[in-house]
Amino acid sequence: MSKTMSEKILARASGKKNVEAGDIVIANIDVAMTHDLTGPLSVQSFNEIGTEKVWDPSKIVIPFDHQVPADSIDSATNHIIMRKFVEEQNIENFYDVNAGVCHQILPELGHVVPGEVIVGADSHTCTHGALGAFSTGIGSTDMAMVFSEGKLWFKVPETNRFEISGQLNDNVYAKDVILNIIGQVGADGSTYKACEFAGETVSNMSVSDRMVLSNMAIEMGGKTGLVEPDEKTIEYVKARSNKPYKLFKTDLDAPSLNIIDIDVSDLEPQVACPHNVDNVKPVSEVDVEIDQVFLGSCTNGRLSDLRDAARILKGKTIAKGTRMLVIPASKEIYMKALDEGLIKIFVEAGALVSAPCCGPCLGGHTGLIGAGEVSLSTSNRNFKGRQGSPEGEVYLSSAAVAAASAIEGKIVVPQ
Repeated sequence: MSKTMSEKILARASGKKNVEAGDIVIANIDVAMTHDLTGPLSVQSFNEIGTEKVWDPSKIVIPFDHQVPADSIDSATNHIIMRKFVEEQNIENFYDVNAGVCHQILPELGHVVPGEVIVGADSHTCTHGALGAFSTGIGSTDMAMVFSEGKLWFKVPETNRFEISGQLNDNVYAKDVILNIIGQVGADGSTYKACEFAGETVSNMSVSDRMVLSNMAIEMGGKTGLVEPDEKTIEYVKARSNKPYKLFKTDLDAPSLNIIDIDVSDLEPQVACPHNVDNVKPVSEVDVEIDQVFLGSCTNGRLSDLRDAARILKGKTIAKGTRMLVIPASKEIYMKALDEGLIKIFVEAGALVSAPCCGPCLGGHTGLIGAGEVSLSTSNRNFKGRQGSPEGEVYLSSAAVAAASAIEGKIVVPQ
């Protein structure tokens, strides 16, 4: 019988020849990730279970990224808890401060390959599906069970496959594509479904751009966000990992597959307006003054985003009364941006450049907004209070829109 990627991957991971959407399976986990914010509860729950040793320390990845360096006594305590756990359990893949955002460094450092089942105690773990893995976020207590047993139960999801066609216009990017899709289907349009991104537009995208699509699958309720592996995927993986991998593709006549056609030929830059990610409008229809611009996050803090923004900001000055915060998604990206002179462009324009971390995205670290302030952000969520005060407002856009808007002091279309 014809199957989707998700069905094939979960069948492999559970040791079954055949699974269908709706089945409950116990899957072997290939990679488990937790970080400085969600990790302490996982460790506490793990200790309460009574298991003395994790199932496989080589398959656990622990980066510090949410509150680094520690910005409070509580976050410093969390770091101490996790460092102690890493030492006690001989966790091989521990990345202390300055490594970068978890969803960027896992594929970047070779922990993600096609065909794997990856879980992370963070909802945007679905990012790694861009490399053809079944990757999803789980709770901290579920992570404790993974630490203990190396397995987790899943309900095999149905699949919404977005067949995206058309050549993107100038200053239109993957972020605009995914915002537009979320605006069309709604925040609950793919609840507990695997979201596949396919078609000529996706084939023409870089792996980094595909990560943008997969990263935001959760914003329409998706269980994971998948892109079928191709030559670009293989090239990326071979350059970064020596792990074995297996390529899976969806059979287009699979019974659990729903195909949704998306034409982006006439798409213009998009913006998600407060306070929901599916409240999406063309940038040309939004005339809003801004107090802060945030360029970064696991969605759009990659080198291509920094290049897009620097191209627009070069020789320009950020508007009076507007501040801009630039946070590269990883140390590797930061170093390349330094080598290319991008950091200098940002600083000369008046932006504040920070070390790799999540920054204001989670609403608990550097760069928060106050009551009545408006943030334009390249991140993935604009819920009330997401980046600071619940009396503030957050808009979401591409890096190009963010840079152009920083110059003008209001949300504008890049020229």
